[in-house]
Amino acid sequence: MRIFLKCLDNLENYLCQFLLVVFVIILFAQIMLRNLFSYSIPWGDELATYAFVWFAYLGAVYATRMSAHNRVTFQFRFLPRWVETACGVLTDIIWIAFNAVFIYYSYDFVFNKMNLFWKSQTMGVPMKYFYLILPLAFTAMTVRILQTNYLKFVRKEDIVDPDSQAMQELKQTGPSVNDDDQRGSGTP
Repeated sequence: MRIFLKCLDNLENYLCQFLLVVFVIILFAQIMLRNLFSYSIPWGDELATYAFVWFAYLGAVYATRMSAHNRVTFQFRFLPRWVETACGVLTDIIWIAFNAVFIYYSYDFVFNKMNLFWKSQTMGVPMKYFYLILPLAFTAMTVRILQTNYLKFVRKEDIVDPDSQAMQELKQTGPSVNDDDQRGSGTP
């Protein structure tokens, strides 16, 4: 199971990077072609849009795995620790319920309501393949929520989102450049 999750982690990571690179390269090429040659790739904008949409949804899955989604937690500083834990579990249950509803309706839309004759305007690819990200991403997000809670409550691992971890590191190390050195060198 651990090997499967590691492969899934790598797949998500590489796929997000690939989609971002495709998105940026296509947009850069479009801008250069339009400005230098007054020409554009007919399917470029459409592919860039779909690459960005897939990147955004897979990025949300990746953020779920990292436990990096925005949460309002300031109010828990004034309450006992068990209240924060109970509210976190409750919000994750609500999130899973939302995902389940969204998975059901997006699956129904993609596999039952859409037909293969709905194609993208410039590429001619069936739209079903572009909309497939909806049930895939919300299913993967649900798996990642369950995985995060398993690690947190069953395996007792401390899961810290990357932003909190970076803030802790900054607090521990302090500023990297000495203020006295800056003033002495004439740099503002």
